[in-house]
This record gives sequence, structure tokens and C-alpha cells, in this order.
Amino acid sequence: MTEQKKILGEQRRNLILQQLKESPVPITGSELATRTNVSRQVIVGDITLLKAKNEPIIATSQGYMYLIQNTGVPLFQRTIACCHRPEETEKELYLLVDHGVTVKDVRIEHAVYGDLIASIMVSNRQEVKQFMENIHKTKASFLSELTDGIHLHTISAASEKTLDKALAALKAEGFLMEA
Repeated sequence: MTEQKKILGEQRRNLILQQLKESPVPITGSELATRTNVSRQVIVGDITLLKAKNEPIIATSQGYMYLIQNTGVPLFQRTIACCHRPEETEKELYLLVDHGVTVKDVRIEHAVYGDLIASIMVSNRQEVKQFMENIHKTKASFLSELTDGIHLHTISAASEKTLDKALAALKAEGFLMEA
């Protein structure tokens, strides 16, 4: 059995970038580490360096993704304000993805740190399930717990009508905050 050789520096970052661009699904840092025979921490550093070069890479709960700028499909996007208890998060996310909406992020306004934004990037029930499993497995808190349930989401969909229907469902559930 031969030992796999480490892929070094710029060559490794180019490989990571190529794999992220070609992948239709997020790739975890651990998977990238295995593929390049380095530690996950080295991958975190590589991703930071790639982001510093303005590569549109985001970290989601499912792994790293390369944001493709132009898919040819028009995308409509809105920022919405919501409020609910932590135990209603899964219901909120399922409600949105069941209406054909992608939940891109969650954002809160923290009294000390200002705006805190976390990428979510869920578009279907399986991704929501995986996100929730990660939250429970790591015993992580929801950002909205820092603001008594108040938070913003950036959401996107293929049409304004799809967004309107999702917002109506959020409103009916009592999750949507309105001016």
C-alpha cells in the first residue's frame, strides 16, 4: 500500500477551486482534506486565501459551495424579517422550501457585534433536515436566540409569485414580521 502524497499550496487551492466549481452540492472541509491529504484546518486556511482573492465561495451547514454567478435562470430575491421561537425554526424552513424558495442566510443585529450573518443555503427538505441535524449534533444555538427570535433571511426563488406565496404562508403561521 502506498501512502498518498500531500498536494501542496497553490496546486491544492487550484484543485479545491476546480472541485467546488464542478460540484452541484456542497463539499465538506473534511472531504476536501481527504482528497488532498491534508488536515481540515489547512483547508480552512485555503478557503480563506481563496476568498481573499474574491472567489465567491461560501461556507454552508452542508459544506463549501462555489456561487455560480450566472445560471441563465432569473432569480428573484428578498430580505424578510421573521420572529419565532427556536423550536419553530425547522417548521419555518420547511414552509419556505416547500414553496420552492431557497433560504440563503440568516442575519441578526447584535447589540455589540452589529450585523451577524450565517449562510444556510437550503432549498429542499433534505437540506433542511441535514441543517437541523447539524445544529442538534453540535449543540449550536440559533442566531435568533440572541435577539428573542427576531431575524432576517435572504430568500430567493424563480419568480416573484413563488416568493409572494411563501410570504403569505409565513404570515399565516405568524412567523413574518411586517412594518
